[in-house]
Amino acid sequence: MSPDYRVDLVLGLYGQSAKFRRYTAETKRNYATDNALLLTALWARRKTWLEATSKDLEDYEDWRRFALTNPNRIGGSKWDRELSAIMSLYSWAKKEGYLPRNPVLMKQVVGRNGETLMVPEQRADDARPSNAHWLTPRTWRRWIDVGLRGHTREGVPEPGWVGRLEDRNVAFVRTLVSSGLRLGEGGSLLTFEVPKRRLGGGRYYRGKVAAQVTRSKKQRTYYVSAEAIGDIESYVASSRAWAVRKAQQAGRYDRLLEMRLLIEVTRGPKPKVRWCDQASVIGERELNLLTWQERMLLFEEGPHGLEPLWLWLNERGLPFLPSSWESVFRTANERCERILTPPEHLRKDPHQVYAPYATPHAARHSFALFMLVVLNHLMDQRYGLTPEERRDFRLLYGDPWFMVQNLLGHASRDTTVKHYLAPVADLQLRSMLATAEDVIEAPMPELDAVFARVARESDGIQDIDDRMQPAAGGDA
Repeated sequence: MSPDYRVDLVLGLYGQSAKFRRYTAETKRNYATDNALLLTALWARRKTWLEATSKDLEDYEDWRRFALTNPNRIGGSKWDRELSAIMSLYSWAKKEGYLPRNPVLMKQVVGRNGETLMVPEQRADDARPSNAHWLTPRTWRRWIDVGLRGHTREGVPEPGWVGRLEDRNVAFVRTLVSSGLRLGEGGSLLTFEVPKRRLGGGRYYRGKVAAQVTRSKKQRTYYVSAEAIGDIESYVASSRAWAVRKAQQAGRYDRLLEMRLLIEVTRGPKPKVRWCDQASVIGERELNLLTWQERMLLFEEGPHGLEPLWLWLNERGLPFLPSSWESVFRTANERCERILTPPEHLRKDPHQVYAPYATPHAARHSFALFMLVVLNHLMDQRYGLTPEERRDFRLLYGDPWFMVQNLLGHASRDTTVKHYLAPVADLQLRSMLATAEDVIEAPMPELDAVFARVARESDGIQDIDDRMQPAAGGDA
């Protein structure tokens, strides 16, 4: 709807188009927000989006990115995302015959494999491939203790601290850090998808990520630490069980507008989920193909009534949306900054960072860095391989870079090397790790010294010691 309260019928058709409907919920939200900004700018020029010219889009880019009078200028990466939204809208309008020509000018470029590609001319040259940053394992431990567990600078619980679902938040973060799962992947797990600990089961357990909740829409195997599984089990038995029981007593599950009661999960290479809905209609779908929205609807009959199969719940006993984890991380970051930054430097000193800063995707980047260091260490020292033996090992199994690529589910090795492991892409890890003396048994505290050295010799890696001081020579 325009500022004069007129409905744009063509824009409405775009929102109902098959192209737009097939976007993920996050992409729809981003594209709608980005295109709304463009529509507002064009309205100030007394133009509709169907009347825009290439010159209008060039002026709009200049305002968004370069105009000194704009106090909220954006960078190249954000502009490229907005340009994708603009391109989606105008390419659809041109294809459907609502425009004689597309105002987004295109140019030819050579792709990664030598193929010719058409890309928008206004694509930013200074776009950063990703907003990647890393935390060493001990820095994650401190971030969790201070941000999620309410510890003080001295490392003890703050008097009067009341952590809301502290065990849930700690379990989720440790799961992401130790597995490399994306926010949407880890945030949409069902209770029966979490690996079960067993006696003598080792330090890592194997699980499966359903294809539909991955970015590539391909199922993959992930590994998660036994400690994280233990945290999840403790959460399920404590605050999660309490939230479920309170919701049952309040009748919240009985009042849900839509709910699917689990009948069974079949076995085999392609397990299926069978359920009965509120109209007593039987449904069935391959587990691998369930969307995160469909997963939120699944319930089972417990000893006291209905229980959600969605693992992560809010205080009301209802599924906790994957996007809601962003606020958990934001709150933890704010607490770390408040507790750990000296008052005289709080929000005043951009060159000295006293507190760690984490995001859900930083957990994935940190996992990649951690696994690369560990795998190189194992290959170089634990197995005592000669250069010839290491070459044969790589030919048979692949090198650590390839192993980390598979763990992350990346289709391209370039994504793993350039984006996720950029700080160490040019380091000779074999020689760098040669000073590590102990064989890795529990690869967390034992490798603190190794990660401290990696942080000192690399850019962008946050490493803070037990006293919450930046490691000498490194970035925090």
